[in-house]
Amino acid sequence: MPQPQPGSPSPSRPQVQSQSQPQPSRRALPLPLPLYLLALAVFAMGTSEFMLAGLLPDLARDLGVSVGAAGALTSAFAVGMVIGAPLMAVLARGRTGRSGLLGFVLVFLAAHVAGALTTSFVVLLASRVVAALANAGFLALALTTAIAMVPADRTARALAVLLGGTTVATVVGVPGGALLGAHAGWRAAFWAVAVLCVPAALGILRGVPAAEPSPEGPSLRAEFGVLREPGLARVLVLAALVNAATFGSFTFLAPVVTGPAGLTSSWVSAALMLFGAGSFAGVTAAGRLGDRHAGRVLAVGGPLLLVGWVALAVLADRPAVLPALLFVQGALSFAVGGTLIARILYEAAGAPALAGAYATAALNVGAVVGPLLAATVLGRPTGPFLLSAGLVAAALAFAAVSGSRRGGPASRC
Repeated sequence: MPQPQPGSPSPSRPQVQSQSQPQPSRRALPLPLPLYLLALAVFAMGTSEFMLAGLLPDLARDLGVSVGAAGALTSAFAVGMVIGAPLMAVLARGRTGRSGLLGFVLVFLAAHVAGALTTSFVVLLASRVVAALANAGFLALALTTAIAMVPADRTARALAVLLGGTTVATVVGVPGGALLGAHAGWRAAFWAVAVLCVPAALGILRGVPAAEPSPEGPSLRAEFGVLREPGLARVLVLAALVNAATFGSFTFLAPVVTGPAGLTSSWVSAALMLFGAGSFAGVTAAGRLGDRHAGRVLAVGGPLLLVGWVALAVLADRPAVLPALLFVQGALSFAVGGTLIARILYEAAGAPALAGAYATAALNVGAVVGPLLAATVLGRPTGPFLLSAGLVAAALAFAAVSGSRRGGPASRC
């Protein structure tokens, strides 16, 4: 993926300072507080997206459905995220960041209150679809709002803070939700997510500035037309493949921990937390390096990610090395994935209202397709790891071939 030269401004924003002006110290420019308020909302939404894995048996028993039927709640949320990203972005187009973000958080909150109160599986399923639509719309708008809050050379750091909410959800929110559900019932987990939305909504209302009047942007047709640009299409495919590899293996870590590794089921949460901790480290590293060294992060991180998935497949039966490998793969997956998000937003600069939706849709296509493909290879406990390796290999091959067709070095992303 072609990238701007280090220090160059985003094509969607003018360079704020001329070269004759002294450049302020990066330490003197902390990231805006509203970014962390957005990350809090992303944390609540990420917790909701992944927490059902530990709640399905209790939920199915309470609502009188099979565990397999209850699993449709997860699929409905994922599909809602894919469809909702562009749909909600279009509906919110022209609204200020603050009003749109607040609206999505309130709808998400209401969906969880409805889910916590209902005794009908159909109503709960509908509430999950509504929550997914709100989540997709919020994330799409939050991505574009985040990069508008900072100078062009701090975009990756801003995105790292925002996406850190998702990684913290895998480390703290998901295990916490499972623990709360085990002791107080699955409804308590839904109430907890709803409660988390309250400070997020208040923070957005008071912390996110209203958008200033600006000239009319490109038409909706022109924004969709950006999808025909080869650079954007290329990075969207890469992001979907890498995320499919990540969630294909993440979803089925439990069979590996209790199977080839020979560990008890109590280690499953620890394995998920290790992967999540690595994810947080990876997205933080991407924020530090992505603004000036995006090409290097992808050129080095991509091959290492492939090697790591192969290593997990080969060494999964060695519990002494499995934890370290899970941490490293979490870090590599989100370092590469987070950098690709920044690249999507750069390539989609001609679609300011829909750029975040394109990034959200690509990542969630991967989150849907990856587990579906991984489920077909569960006959071999390490099958998901091998599948992930194949998906990353496909991404590397695609990057090389498409890069050579564009006349640039294949390693430049």
